[in-house]
Amino acid sequence: MPAPTIALIGAGRMGAALVRGWLAAGTKSEIIIVTPRPSDEVSGWAADGKVTLNPESAPADIVVLSVKPQVFATTIAETSPFIGPDTLVVSVMAGVLLKQLAASFESTRVVRAMPNTPGAIGQGVTVITAPPGADPADIDLATELLLPLGGVEGPIDEKLISAAAGVSGCGPAYVFLLAEVMAMAGEAEGLPADLSARLARKTVIGAAALMEATGEAPDALRKAVTSPNGVTQAALDILMDEGGMPVLMRKALCAAANREKDLSRQKD
Repeated sequence: MPAPTIALIGAGRMGAALVRGWLAAGTKSEIIIVTPRPSDEVSGWAADGKVTLNPESAPADIVVLSVKPQVFATTIAETSPFIGPDTLVVSVMAGVLLKQLAASFESTRVVRAMPNTPGAIGQGVTVITAPPGADPADIDLATELLLPLGGVEGPIDEKLISAAAGVSGCGPAYVFLLAEVMAMAGEAEGLPADLSARLARKTVIGAAALMEATGEAPDALRKAVTSPNGVTQAALDILMDEGGMPVLMRKALCAAANREKDLSRQKD
């Protein structure tokens, strides 16, 4: 059985990261890239014969939609010729529902994926959802296609995507903010700004690496570095008091989830 033809619509950071992973894995699939402004990397792949860039449209076995959700409606007409009744459509667009995807194209074989920005370097996590009764083979194929971005979780019920967006989709921004405010606090205590920024950055990176390497739960790792009545305990008493980080994070995630729902309704 020949390898499936893959058409990637849109080749930004996520799209390019996917293709990079497919090529590194030695895929036998023909890769088609449709993008109005190809990057030098994409143009180089085309020049080397690794991908086909902006060909005449014809139905592909798999179409990966990686355009910005704001322009999705304007790209349906040019995307539709690549999607036949048996095409598997995998969308990485935030806020575009499964029913909207199915209504926009000839195929009802749709999978929705929500990656996060570390996927651009293969260190992300992607959450997927599919319609009830979706073919397990479609789920497996979509999962395999998304692995270059990092881990893949799901499928989960689409109603939970908003909550997942608040955790993993927005999560990198929370971590960046943590490093930012740690550096600001260190500077306020007298550290040189560049030193405080380096300390904060390397601490966040190191803590994440430790959590990954040990596989221990975050609360266990937190308790392991918190001596009773010690320096860390003094800081955590502030961060975890009434109105502190646990409450603020709950409010933040709720706001993010509600906004994701609003955006989905606006596109409906």
